[in-house]
Amino acid sequence: MPPRNSPPGNAEVVNSSGVKYPKRSALVWLALFVVIIYFSWAVHYYQFDNMPAPLGADHAGKRGFSEVEAIRHVRALTQVGPHSIGSDALDDALQYVLAEAEKIKKMAHWEVDVQVDFFHAKSGANRMVSGLFAGKTLIYSDLYHIILRILPKYASEAEDNAILVSSHIDTVFSTEGAGDCSSCVAVMLELARGVSQWAHGFKNAVIFLFNTGEEEGLNGAHSFITQHPWSSTIRMAIDLEAMGIGGKSSIFQAGPHPLAIENFAKAAKYPNGQIVSQDIFSSGVIKSATDFQVYQEVAGLSGLDFAYTDNSAVYHTKNDKLELLKPGSLQHLGDNMLAFLLQTAPSNLPKGKAMEAEEKTGHETAIFFDILGTYMVVYRQRFANLLHNSVIMQSILIWVTSLLMGGYPAAVSLALSCLSVILMWIFSLSFSIPVGFLLPLISSSPVPFVANPWLVVGLFAAPAFLGALTGQHLGYLILHSYLSHASSKRMQNLSPVIQADVIKFEAERWLFKAGFVQWFVLLMVGNYYKIGSSYVALVWLVSPAFAYGFLEATLSPVRLPRPLKIVTLLMGISLPILLSAGMFIRMAGTLIGTAVRFDRNPGSTPEWLGNVIIAIYIAAVICLTLAYLLSYFHLSGAKKSIVLSTCMLFGLSLAVVLSGTVPSFTEDTARAVNVVHVVDTTEKYGEMQDPRSYISIFSTTPGNLIKEVEQINEGFVCGRDKVLDFVTFSVKYGCLTNDDIGGGWSKSDIPVLHVDSDTEGDGRTTQISIDTKVSTRWSLAINTQEIEDFLFKENSDELVPLGGKGSNNGWHIFQFSGGKNSPTRFDLTLFWRKNSTKSAHNADGQRAEQRPLLKLRTDVNRLTPKAARVLTKLPSWCSQFGKSTSPYNLAFLTSLPVLF
Repeated sequence: MPPRNSPPGNAEVVNSSGVKYPKRSALVWLALFVVIIYFSWAVHYYQFDNMPAPLGADHAGKRGFSEVEAIRHVRALTQVGPHSIGSDALDDALQYVLAEAEKIKKMAHWEVDVQVDFFHAKSGANRMVSGLFAGKTLIYSDLYHIILRILPKYASEAEDNAILVSSHIDTVFSTEGAGDCSSCVAVMLELARGVSQWAHGFKNAVIFLFNTGEEEGLNGAHSFITQHPWSSTIRMAIDLEAMGIGGKSSIFQAGPHPLAIENFAKAAKYPNGQIVSQDIFSSGVIKSATDFQVYQEVAGLSGLDFAYTDNSAVYHTKNDKLELLKPGSLQHLGDNMLAFLLQTAPSNLPKGKAMEAEEKTGHETAIFFDILGTYMVVYRQRFANLLHNSVIMQSILIWVTSLLMGGYPAAVSLALSCLSVILMWIFSLSFSIPVGFLLPLISSSPVPFVANPWLVVGLFAAPAFLGALTGQHLGYLILHSYLSHASSKRMQNLSPVIQADVIKFEAERWLFKAGFVQWFVLLMVGNYYKIGSSYVALVWLVSPAFAYGFLEATLSPVRLPRPLKIVTLLMGISLPILLSAGMFIRMAGTLIGTAVRFDRNPGSTPEWLGNVIIAIYIAAVICLTLAYLLSYFHLSGAKKSIVLSTCMLFGLSLAVVLSGTVPSFTEDTARAVNVVHVVDTTEKYGEMQDPRSYISIFSTTPGNLIKEVEQINEGFVCGRDKVLDFVTFSVKYGCLTNDDIGGGWSKSDIPVLHVDSDTEGDGRTTQISIDTKVSTRWSLAINTQEIEDFLFKENSDELVPLGGKGSNNGWHIFQFSGGKNSPTRFDLTLFWRKNSTKSAHNADGQRAEQRPLLKLRTDVNRLTPKAARVLTKLPSWCSQFGKSTSPYNLAFLTSLPVLF
């Protein structure tokens, strides 16, 4: 048996000289590797999938939250079908919520006043200065909201101080919206019922805003904030959203004032939220926006933004349905929100200027993260700065002291260990990225893993891991070679066999310490830019460094290095895995889900790009988190077994993709495919010719549409020959019918752009009248290369004044959406740039090809016979995808040339 001082997991080996040295058991290390993976997955499960038990009305009681009751609301709202702005279904959804609000009013505690307002918002314009809608003007009209204000009858100050809880009733045209956001509305209704039994002890009112128009550009929140009298009383805003269906509703935006997140951390039963999500969302990587942006940017409020993110591939598709809503999802959010309101509403909230003064310092924003969904850590940026600076300074001091003691050989060893990190990254990326390029060539879909996300483990994680191990091993060999040369004189009194072992152990230790370096660099960068997510780098640096210093380090130059202990690794990475493994896995799942809608301008993005992004993310996570573990493998008998197992996993995953055994999409995880009947008059301004009419099919999911078109069998021709300009986006690859299609529309539906006057004075000014006919949802693009400024009016009311216009790629985009009684006639005044029309002619004075002056698309929520037939033949694993820029199933295109 091995001696007592033999390191755990090591077997004793006797070489030919009779010298004993430990060799790590392959079986032990394979088992340890499996345990680390299982522990990481368990962290993800407890943090994101471990749901509370749903409560019925009897168990929740009069003052509690019942998921069973909330599900009843979700069922009622989804049964009306997709309820987009201006639809009859939205009227039905509004009436249901209004009726439930009146019931809450009748059943409220006798000392509680419940006020219900069925609010009609007039026309308005929303111009956000940042985020997804920057450079656009969002116009709305004829919107209806349901607003509940719950406050104590005998606390007069509550009328002037309120907490807003907000979500939206409307959906996009392509889904019944069980997740986005009928689940949020249902939680708010059940929450309002509970709050109405508690509010007699509040110092602040609670306003529940059930708005419409969010899906068309945050218009519901904007109209409430700018038009409703209660909006001036709000001190804090809470927004409920969904980017998937069910699961734990997590906080992904908080602040800028930390009061809300601090109260939530104190009160929530199952806190869930990550500052990492906030940093990613605010960076613009995720192309989305929520009402919380309006509350922050327009109203200057602080608060919290929640979102459901499970199964994000179903977002805005037909599969956002009640059947996929995970039990416990609504109970989780409802219990958390009720506890938060009971903590916050009875307290004194700082008013606007007091909050703003604290926010401006930048030191009081909150860093927050949860631990297994049971406890939330919150601290302020000021403390984070002190903590990070302290760790950075101590790290520098330790490294400098160590290098001074070790001299030149230590400095070279450090440099070579850093080289091993660089090689690890290079090889990991070099092994995983080519798979991203390969998949579109061998699979029927460039993203064959969407319906089965576990495939990315074999397709991307396996080669990334193999590359990381290969790169670090190459660095190990280089470092080992240098140490052999540098140590020949220093260890000349030792036998050659012992020298060889000592060099191996010293190289292993340098590789372990190289893991500190990459996290140290990330911590410094994050600290400099005050990135909240820097806490991740902090724990991955401090915990392994502490374990190494406690169990391995020695200040004695006489003591020879020994092999690293397994307990050092376990002690060092346990806390970092506990705090970040679930988050890393969840982010991978979100990336995979977004592949369904990755190509925002269909055909404009390379098919491999989404795969490469996922490959880079997975390789980065592996290099950052497994650097410590990999350093143990080079002296392990497990190398061959692990390499072989990894290659087998990759080969099996590739075989599954090649054979088509596992489908890329299923009925519950569908590919996004839109069908639009287009009536096109863009090239016929001033002419009496008939418009072109055809069906267009396109997809925001990467890949061709050959399989879909073959199944539909309606004479579609696919390709890139014609770019179809839908004003808000372009289709560079799609499928069209060649025949002119009548039926389902008439010429009286075609919108009109008419030039009323065109005058020259101090500058050129053009008056244009716009008639959108039957459409109350349209998009207009103004050529800002020709037009310097413009006015936009509705019935002589100025909606968009002069000044403050932005543009994207030389266009300023209008997006209009409204209810059934929205206006359809508008006046536009254009102020031209000086000498703008010179670009309209070439050197011979002839008209040159150029962009139009105006582009207009009007949408009609109507199915023509041909579009309906195509939709019925669409494969079951396809779904239409809706967003604010997507056309309905019938769209009219027209334009006004510069030389009209």
